[in-house]
Amino acid sequence: MDIKDGRTVKGVNFVDLRDAGDPVELAEIYSREGADELVFLDISATEQKRKTLADLVYRVAEKVNIPFTVGGGISSIEDVDVLLHNGADKVSINSSAVKNPQLINDLVSKFGSQCIVVAIDAKQIEGEWIVHLVGGKVPTERKLFEWAKEVEERGAGEILFTSMDHDGTKDGFANGALARLSGELNIPVIASGGAGTTSHFIDTFKEGKADAALAASVFHFKEIGIGNLKQELRENGIPVRI
Repeated sequence: MDIKDGRTVKGVNFVDLRDAGDPVELAEIYSREGADELVFLDISATEQKRKTLADLVYRVAEKVNIPFTVGGGISSIEDVDVLLHNGADKVSINSSAVKNPQLINDLVSKFGSQCIVVAIDAKQIEGEWIVHLVGGKVPTERKLFEWAKEVEERGAGEILFTSMDHDGTKDGFANGALARLSGELNIPVIASGGAGTTSHFIDTFKEGKADAALAASVFHFKEIGIGNLKQELRENGIPVRI
């Protein structure tokens, strides 16, 4: 769930955001429907120099009994400490990790790799996957695969890879890039960006070798039911919890 000004939003290619509902209400629904985990990303937190609201984390923790990750504007041990104490199971860092890679080491040393997720937003520029920051607005000199390997070496427990080219398009995940990431890394890779049909999920597990798949609009706007999706995944030989 992308969060902006306390509301769940969804766009296409990281722009043209539209309201998708109250994040706590949606969290309750998805927890009941069988989602394995939830991810809350405050997409305006870094841009506006504003910390992810700890009270949202607290309210979500009161309502759901599945693990959830929180990201957005996290840049210190203190930020993570507040979120974990308010009920988050994991934290996701993105821009702050690129700007200060040592932050990954510091957070892993303090809290353990199991709760440190590094989110990477990337898009293809002249055939290269280039890492972007600040909600996808600022290109960097970092290349996806080199950065992902460094993230792993610094101790992160998971990588959440979002293809900006696929985000919100509903044309399928970036399975080529995902397969390469999965082949080069030894930590779980979460696929994000592009889910539109149940077959897209099947493809990202089989072709993209993803360890997990994240989606937003297809669930927010009731285009795919979580229960039906998990049943279809199981029927296609993909192990899921039902």
